[in-house]
Amino acid sequence: MSEKKVVLTYEGLKKREEELEELKTVRRKDVAEKIKEARGQGDLSENAEYDSAKEEQAEIESRIVILEKMLRNAEVIDEEEVSKDVISVGCTVRLFDVEFDEEVDYTIVGSAEADPMDGKISNESPVGMGLLGHRTGEKIIIEAPEGAIEFKVIEILNGNK
Repeated sequence: MSEKKVVLTYEGLKKREEELEELKTVRRKDVAEKIKEARGQGDLSENAEYDSAKEEQAEIESRIVILEKMLRNAEVIDEEEVSKDVISVGCTVRLFDVEFDEEVDYTIVGSAEADPMDGKISNESPVGMGLLGHRTGEKIIIEAPEGAIEFKVIEILNGNK
């Protein structure tokens, strides 16, 4: 069974590569030093510092495995090559939200780098899926968990906003 592709923008790829490098070169070394110091305190059976350091080590190693898998299965979207004709992964879209009578910008990204608070929505989310394939000027009604949302596509932009 093949592993699921992870859709990333170039920016998202770089962030994950930098995080992986930081975990491997800095955080691993720091936690190894904490474990060494805790061992030097004697009895490990009641040593909270040792337990905490081992827990932190497990979290770091787990995140390293996740990042390595993500990078191994990455499908990088070149925002410069994204079409402005149709909403697709990697583009930023300016929409008119009918209910709130306001313009909103969303960048469509893969689920691994989605950050709704920063306007980055996943192509797998109800809104992200509902936007894909639409063109400037179209009205869209998207069924989301909180109810129907109506948008009008104002503009499709390349890359990040």
